[in-house]
Amino acid sequence: MATIDILGVQHACELTAKTATAPVLVFVHGWLLSRHYWQPLTDRLAPHYRCLTYDLRGFGDSAADRAHHEPLNSCYTPAAYARDLEILLDKLDISNAWLVGHSLGGTIALWGAKLLDDRVKGVVCINAGGGIYLKEEFERFRSVGKQLVKLRPRWLSYLPLMDFVFARDSVARPIARHWGRQRLVDFVAARPEAALGALLDSTTEAEIHRLPQIVSGLKQPVYFIAGTKDKVMEPKYVLHLASFHWMFQGCGHNVLQIPDCGHLAMVEQPDAVADYLHNILQQHA
Repeated sequence: MATIDILGVQHACELTAKTATAPVLVFVHGWLLSRHYWQPLTDRLAPHYRCLTYDLRGFGDSAADRAHHEPLNSCYTPAAYARDLEILLDKLDISNAWLVGHSLGGTIALWGAKLLDDRVKGVVCINAGGGIYLKEEFERFRSVGKQLVKLRPRWLSYLPLMDFVFARDSVARPIARHWGRQRLVDFVAARPEAALGALLDSTTEAEIHRLPQIVSGLKQPVYFIAGTKDKVMEPKYVLHLASFHWMFQGCGHNVLQIPDCGHLAMVEQPDAVADYLHNILQQHA
């Protein structure tokens, strides 16, 4: 693991060895997660493509504050995280990238493609969609999320069998317990200001309505991977957002649905996701 300073905040990242094939695959994780969940994909793809994984500001091993605890710009919108990504790519001299984002990371990847249209050649969103603001549902989601963030006891990670619980949450079938353990660690370790800020700043009515506009304006190819049993981001919402992109062509040419898959496709079915990514990259080589 390396660390890179972005606007005074130390970010954890990992970059695999150079390959003969362009572009670099840049992976953006979702809310309350970390870069670790990309390992099943990078293990499969690193022999062919250089892969960059990193922890978003305030998550995983990345800090939320400047070293001297000066007040940081408290903006945790997808656009703000996309600006962090821009600086990261600048510092690593990456000028030819595909962005792969999971859940909230998919939204950040779409913003990144808008912001960096000269160097982002395409986007793949995994378990990411939306663009429809349902007031009561979002208010309930934000309320539950706020309680989750505020009531996370540090000792939760020491309770017996909690990894067993996290290995069954939001997935179609239980994932390996070490992934449940990782989810528990990341859930407890996420900095409160980032966890709450990212939740609230990304789910306002304005942000939800802005997302289809972002997608419709992208000239790069954009693909969406959905899990048929995803209860967090149901396929109908993935299809809705994908429909705003020029590749949709009326019937979802840019959408792949993975059967018997929940909200963690890259961990639940890494072979299917890796094959899909490889095929996409081959098409646009």
